[in-house]
Amino acid sequence: MASEDVKTSGSAVSTIVNLAEEAKLAREGVTAQSYAFSICKSLFAGGVAGAVSRTAVAPLERLKILLQVQNPHNIKYNGTMQGLKYIWRTEGFRGMFKGNGTNCARIVPNSAIKFFSYEHASKRILHLYQQQTGNEDAELTPLLRLGAGAFAGIMGMSATYPMDMVRGRLTVQTEKSPYRYRGIFHALSTVLREEGPRALYKGWVPSVIGVIPYAGLNFGVYESLKAWLIKTKPYGLVNDDCELSVPTKLACGAAAGTVGQTVAYPLDVIRRRMQMLGWNNAASVVTGDGRSKVQLEYTGMIDVFRKTVRHEGFGALYKGLIPNSVKVVPSIAIAFVTYETLKDIMGVEIKISD
Repeated sequence: MASEDVKTSGSAVSTIVNLAEEAKLAREGVTAQSYAFSICKSLFAGGVAGAVSRTAVAPLERLKILLQVQNPHNIKYNGTMQGLKYIWRTEGFRGMFKGNGTNCARIVPNSAIKFFSYEHASKRILHLYQQQTGNEDAELTPLLRLGAGAFAGIMGMSATYPMDMVRGRLTVQTEKSPYRYRGIFHALSTVLREEGPRALYKGWVPSVIGVIPYAGLNFGVYESLKAWLIKTKPYGLVNDDCELSVPTKLACGAAAGTVGQTVAYPLDVIRRRMQMLGWNNAASVVTGDGRSKVQLEYTGMIDVFRKTVRHEGFGALYKGLIPNSVKVVPSIAIAFVTYETLKDIMGVEIKISD
């Protein structure tokens, strides 16, 4: 009888343990699925934010690149309005958005990876910082936010760099170019066949150097401004729930974009010029008579910097800065606000300010 009781008791305990294990596994499964779904929603929000922000300023993006690689001996336009009117007059509405399809194909994964990388890098850095200081309530400093943003920028840029290189060439070519790429995949295959795989990463080094202050300052300034506003609550810009209004977030994004692009812009010019190397039909190498060519010869990033300054002056490193400034102010602002708004709508738990 006692033996039966022991067996019954043992069976009951075993059943309880099994049920507990099954419940635990079920909870873990739900948690894993929920976390994976949250990641997907985060990536989706970042991708949509990038596409919306870049499409909104596509004409200015194209004008910036054309100004960066414009032949100094055959200047067709100098200012933003003059350049936009020239593109409209010579190529029409479609010319204003030339290369935007490639740009969106690049910026969607770039933006998704960048925002996602920043979220997780900032959380990891914050955890290490709290352990180091022994203060569980410690918050990220502006410098740490800049570091997380730089890491995110490098990850996003490196993953999509070949698309950026192709976008530059598609954007620069015109109706009068002797040779035209028919699209993204045609451009990729042509560059691979004629110039080799390394050509897809021309200008990668200055891009990495440039993305560190650019992305770092974008995220660092934006997050630091938001944190400061929430903490100080000046001029009634923060509501009772410590939430910033959309116009205030747009202003923070505009300030972040302006600071970041001004610091990193010369490296963007160098990168773009290096991407044009090896392409004899780039619009920038056609001289005034429309027939002869001036072959640009650079041996590397330093050589591009030296020859650009020597032949065109230091100001050439900021060619296209004005249209880029006009572009960056709304672009970065729209990207940040779109990203955070979409995540609020979809109910994603992970927030870049957490």
